[in-house]
Amino acid sequence: MNTAPTASPPSTTSPPAAAAPAVRSGGGPWQLARAELRRRTSVKLSLVVVAFFALMTVAASLIGSLGGWGPEEFDKSAVDPYLGGLPIGPLGGVSAEHWLGVEPVTGRDLFARVVHGAQVSLLIAFSATAIVVVAGTAAGIAAGYFGGRTDTVLSRLMDLTMSFPSLIFMIAMMSVARDVNRIVLMTAVIGLFGWPGIARVVRGQTLSLKHREYVDAARVGGSGPWRILARDILPGVAGPVIAYTTLIVPGMIATEAALSYLGVGVRPPTPSWGQMIAESVAYYDTDPMYFAVPSLCLFLTVLAFTLLGDALRDILDPRGSGT
Repeated sequence: MNTAPTASPPSTTSPPAAAAPAVRSGGGPWQLARAELRRRTSVKLSLVVVAFFALMTVAASLIGSLGGWGPEEFDKSAVDPYLGGLPIGPLGGVSAEHWLGVEPVTGRDLFARVVHGAQVSLLIAFSATAIVVVAGTAAGIAAGYFGGRTDTVLSRLMDLTMSFPSLIFMIAMMSVARDVNRIVLMTAVIGLFGWPGIARVVRGQTLSLKHREYVDAARVGGSGPWRILARDILPGVAGPVIAYTTLIVPGMIATEAALSYLGVGVRPPTPSWGQMIAESVAYYDTDPMYFAVPSLCLFLTVLAFTLLGDALRDILDPRGSGT
């Protein structure tokens, strides 16, 4: 009978040892999202492209000066006046002095123009996206949480804005407004028509969150509406907002390029990708490099943000296809 108690000590030490791996293998939703993103090759490549062009945007002056030419400097010796100003040399004048060639007629360095064009194009796209995300998130949360008249007014404003012919209005505004900062005006006009889409997404997510148990508990515990919005609702909609933001950026880049292509965007000599593509159309058969370089930059940027946005939507958006 004295041997029975001796069996209990070994059995008491086994549960902690089994529980330890479960604790180490656990992780929050953001940790799981990062792990899922790291497993996708397309996401890694997209992040490299996005980081490259983001660095180009931030350090455009430094990177552009590496070639030894400014974006508005003319090099008449790089073009042939007897051939209509076509670049001298292969691939549009590519040489040790002009890494990506030169513009026809003017001889301006294409590398410097592309780098500074990235700064202008992406600055407008990122700034407009920031306006859209902030305004759309605020309107969506307010409409979904407060409901009633607030929801009615904001929802009708969303419908009105989305039904408006935005591109025609943008072209009209950019054509009429002349003595203003074109970059600021383009940012404001593009951002004005972009917020209803994300506002609808946030509104729907807020409607599903405001009746959750933890929100009701915070309300019963005496938390005010703004405290609940900041601590409970906003973190809940952060995932879809982040995913939607990366999907907005390609549209903003394309919109800026389209307006510049149509001649109502950034004015020369300030470079932008859309403006360069518009000017290169006349030389696409005689100097394809002039057309290919800004087009390739625009294509890679839009593709990278689109792939990144699709992956984030699948992982972070509860209503996405990946959940």
